[in-house]
Amino acid sequence: MIHPKVMIHPTALIDSQAQVHSTCAVGPYCVVGPGVELGEECELMSHVAIHGPAKIGSHNRFFPFCAIGGEPQDMTYKGEETRLEIGSHNVFREYVTVNRGTTKGGGVTRIGSHTLLMAYAHVGHDSVIGDRAMLVNGATLAGHVTVEEWAVVGALSAVHQFTRVGAHAYIGGGCIITKDVLPFAKCATPREVKTYGLNSVGLQRRGFSEERISRIHHAFRVLLNSKLNTAQALEKLKSETDRGPDVDMLLRFIEDSERGVIK
Repeated sequence: MIHPKVMIHPTALIDSQAQVHSTCAVGPYCVVGPGVELGEECELMSHVAIHGPAKIGSHNRFFPFCAIGGEPQDMTYKGEETRLEIGSHNVFREYVTVNRGTTKGGGVTRIGSHTLLMAYAHVGHDSVIGDRAMLVNGATLAGHVTVEEWAVVGALSAVHQFTRVGAHAYIGGGCIITKDVLPFAKCATPREVKTYGLNSVGLQRRGFSEERISRIHHAFRVLLNSKLNTAQALEKLKSETDRGPDVDMLLRFIEDSERGVIK
């Protein structure tokens, strides 16, 4: 249902089965397909295509030539009904592509709130992006990728399917990510992708106290700079009673990893 007060350019095409809130603005040559739900004050600037089923929250901005909610790029996809879910206050810059899920991957692609997807970024089917994450220009997520809250995937970086990027991590430009990226880590690729210590600047900007950062930094030293292997480092950190919830999250992330982590 299209509300009569919706600001729709005369060249835009909105399917009768789409639900568009009265405060939305739909610009020139945009296409909104059946099964699309647009929440309050969403803005489609021009030449934006949104396909359903897709449930989209409020205050999202879509820049020209976005392709949102298209079919998954999966050879086994046979037209099953899958969906896309997007939170609120997200920005999708020019030429961003986001695909719906597949039945074998749970049927849904999810993007949280307050994320920024810069120009030419791609989110593959069944991926999950947490709140306040950022995909820089040309960043590419294969299918079934998880990017946790506040993580940054750098320009032209590609993330392998079934890989996780931990919370508050920072991936530099041009990285090929084939294993899980530790929470709080920064990764770069002068020759090969390695973890180069703590993303301390990012943590400071997000209000982490010096005590919290110090505890995480200690855990990184044990994991990365000691002569212990990963299993031994985990045991050492578990034996420390004052490690705090951030280090506990780091340990759980490593223990749950199926592809291994970048060290």
